[in-house]
Amino acid sequence: MEENQYLTAEGAEELRRELDDLLTVQRPRLAAQLKEAIGQGDLSENADYTDAKEQQAFLEGRILYLEKLLRSAKIIDEGGDNTPKEVTVGCEVTIQAEDEEPETYRIVGAAEADPRNGKISNESPIGSSLLGHRKGQKVHVATPAGERVVTIKSITR
Repeated sequence: MEENQYLTAEGAEELRRELDDLLTVQRPRLAAQLKEAIGQGDLSENADYTDAKEQQAFLEGRILYLEKLLRSAKIIDEGGDNTPKEVTVGCEVTIQAEDEEPETYRIVGAAEADPRNGKISNESPIGSSLLGHRKGQKVHVATPAGERVVTIKSITR
């Protein structure tokens, strides 16, 4: 996580809840599974033990990632002007390509991107292309299907 990581206040709270669940529910449950698997004897051919160790490695990695992210992330200020002058992280942007229906996205940090629900990362091709542009501007966006030109129809918080 070398670059700035951005989170909305809502996204940060969701990640705090996940971290709390991992620490207070999942970790103790997994420790009990490991203890039970160890009690079964020979660990070299113990599938329950191997599975629990793999789960533990994933869980500990996720805990470390969330702790570091929550410590270092910049929380997006969503207050202030409801009609910002240019696209920034935290904005909701409606764009439209010629002869297509308008599309609305919320620009968020990579950790809470969820394209199926209209949340795109500021690091994604569309998100990074829109940053710094204003309502009415045409923006060239590189996508997997090729370059598109979209017009920014609205920007809100």
